[in-house]
Amino acid sequence: MTPNLFLLDETRAWLLRAAEDLAAAAVLTAPATLRSALFHCQQAAEKSLKAFLTWHQTPFPRTHNLTLLSGFCLELDASLEAAVAPSLALTRFAVAMRYPGETEEPSTAEGREWLAVARAIFDAICFRLPPETHPDSYGPRG
Repeated sequence: MTPNLFLLDETRAWLLRAAEDLAAAAVLTAPATLRSALFHCQQAAEKSLKAFLTWHQTPFPRTHNLTLLSGFCLELDASLEAAVAPSLALTRFAVAMRYPGETEEPSTAEGREWLAVARAIFDAICFRLPPETHPDSYGPRG
């Protein structure tokens, strides 16, 4: 496999996982599963950023910190700022909402808003990457 094909495959794999997280978040926006939806929103944003870094052959640490990852992305393409900035707050959903002790109860409306933010970063990243890296389907848009 040539490096170019490897790069396409690796980038596409990250975007496919991001699309799967978006689809899961869309399904989970009911009140009983909203915390899981928010986790998947964060994961979709994280994996989208990692896809961008992978395509640009930029190493990144094993982290859920969207501020750190987006910083690397913005060094490569400052035009991502508008899509990245709203997604930074998603970092808190990587861990905090998944375990007992979190007192904040998210609303269904908040879940839909965060899903839109996660989709926006995913779409912005896809727009900047070759179509061959895109998943065949981005999952439910509902």
